[in-house]
Amino acid sequence: MRQATLTTTFRDLGVIPEIADALETEGITSPFPIQEMALPLALAGQDVIGQARTGTGKTYAFGVAMLQLVGKPRKNRKKPRGLVLVPTRELALQVTEDLVLAAGKLGSRILTVYGGRAYEPQIEALKNGVDVIVGTPGRLLDLVKQKHLDLGQITMLVLDEADRMLDLGFLPDIERIIKLVPEQRQTMLFSATMPGEIVNLSRRYLTRPTRVRAESSTAEAETTTLTTQHVYRTHRMDKIEIVARLMQSRGAGLTMVFCETKRACDMVAEQLKDKGFAVAAVHGDLGQGQREQALRAFRNGKISVLVATDVAARGIDIDDVTHVVNYDCPQDEKTYVHRIGRTGRAGRTGVAVTFVEWTELARWKVINNALSLDFADPVETYSSSPHLYAELDIPEGTKGVLPRAQRSRAGLEAEEIEDLGETGRTRSRGKSRRDDARDSARDSAEERRERPARTRERRRTRGGRLQDAAAPSGETEAPPVEAPVETPAEVTVETPAEAASGRRGRRGANTAALTGALADASAVRSPADGTVDDAVDDAVDGAVDHAEAVDGPEPEATRRTTRRRARAAEPAPAAEEQVEERPARRRRTRTADGAGQALPVEAEPTVAAPVSEVADEPAVRPAPKQEPKHEPEQEPERIIPASPFMIVFRSPDLATDEDDPAPSAASERAQQRRRPPRPRPRRTG
Repeated sequence: MRQATLTTTFRDLGVIPEIADALETEGITSPFPIQEMALPLALAGQDVIGQARTGTGKTYAFGVAMLQLVGKPRKNRKKPRGLVLVPTRELALQVTEDLVLAAGKLGSRILTVYGGRAYEPQIEALKNGVDVIVGTPGRLLDLVKQKHLDLGQITMLVLDEADRMLDLGFLPDIERIIKLVPEQRQTMLFSATMPGEIVNLSRRYLTRPTRVRAESSTAEAETTTLTTQHVYRTHRMDKIEIVARLMQSRGAGLTMVFCETKRACDMVAEQLKDKGFAVAAVHGDLGQGQREQALRAFRNGKISVLVATDVAARGIDIDDVTHVVNYDCPQDEKTYVHRIGRTGRAGRTGVAVTFVEWTELARWKVINNALSLDFADPVETYSSSPHLYAELDIPEGTKGVLPRAQRSRAGLEAEEIEDLGETGRTRSRGKSRRDDARDSARDSAEERRERPARTRERRRTRGGRLQDAAAPSGETEAPPVEAPVETPAEVTVETPAEAASGRRGRRGANTAALTGALADASAVRSPADGTVDDAVDDAVDGAVDHAEAVDGPEPEATRRTTRRRARAAEPAPAAEEQVEERPARRRRTRTADGAGQALPVEAEPTVAAPVSEVADEPAVRPAPKQEPKHEPEQEPERIIPASPFMIVFRSPDLATDEDDPAPSAASERAQQRRRPPRPRPRRTG
């Protein structure tokens, strides 16, 4: 940080030679007014309330005094003696850099503690011992809760940018931290603005503080005279074009663009990148490593534009910022002061440009009256307005795209990102949460598409055996058996009636007899009609009678299954014979009194299938049944299909001449129009 040239030196203020020499080595020889007034009080051990514009060296006003009172590090002293609370991570890094610079010859151990980084390095540093801690309230309380940090020996407490901490809702955390430090301590409070909440906080926790103000009584309403301010009434769709032309003006260097939302930051950064500018975004949704990467690239000049939210409006001390653009109108006058305070620092000049939309005029008038500015009615401005080129010193003919000859910046990719062991999720730059969700879904879909196809082959089986391809038309062959199946002496066969009652019967004695009878049935055929001969029926009936004699009478369901197996064992007849009409069978049912009653059931067409020797399910599957008709007046016409294994039915036309056709929608509307209108009720009285 460069200082203004004054007559007083740090040695004259009582600063020890080690710190003064370290500052002089960096070219800092004369203090600013806030340092000249606050340092003697701080070195004397008094509580101080410091107020000054941003960029006037408030960090050295309390940092030099803290380093001098803490002294040189000692091996037997591991607990911290100084504590600095800041609202943002970027400000914590900035304060740490200034303190490390001032403590170059003292060797003070300074630790930065903030969220977004791994706990392990911070815990290891605390175990080795520190002298001064600079951090945010959230991570400090986490380390205290985990018993890694002890604040019992703090002798100096500093609240930097206290008004910003109150705006971010850190007041409860600040009160908890103040209760953890000893009551006998020195407390200093520094801020660019001094609202009523800061005054109340100082009355509660400061002991007879001395208020130091480096400027007039309206310091919070004044901005640096070295910054040229411009306010334009612009349209939302034309802002990005104005910014692109502004960054090509004469004397344009590093530029900071402030947006109100994180999504707006990503949008502006993406559009400026498409126009050829080296740009990066900084906001809360990015990881800490990405934020520090963007700030390093901005300080080193690898990028020329930094698009940020108000998180970067405090504590970023970069001397070479020439232009500040308020892309979105600030919420209040304090935000406006801190935003434009990023330029015109350390005695340099700068330009601040503010865009005000038509819907934001009321808000801007409040800011204008609070700061006593001369922009009550901003001029309506577009990217092609002549006064824009004249006031901002933009060359004539400048377009909204940076020429390729002027694209000399290395870009954000030239700055390496540091692995900080971040605890949160790192989001890619230039993408919103909706874009991240869309990319995740796309990656999942691609991963599913790239999965190798399944090599598992499904094999059709029937009755426990593999089913071969369909046989040629007109004949059916039994599926070949690869290896003989050994039938055990007793096989448990479950009938439907037993399955319903939960009982299983043992019919192992007649399994061999039934198998042999079915085998004989397939060998004995009548060449005339293709049906089973009488000898086959006798063999099957004999096997069934033998089974009943051994195991008892066979249930009706099992008897039907046996006969179906016998029919299925024979080869399939020709197509003409298969579709031949069969007489209706009679199904026996049991009535309530126990007597059997036969009901007529129409013929069910069946399709032959391979026979399973031991399977319980019937091998012949009946076709879908139709509702029984007591008076079958009209028989459905049967069509002989091309394949013998498919039967097609044509539903009969059940309509008669006496049936009336259903009325159409048009006829119903016409009929409604012919109806006479309803009479309206007469009014009485």
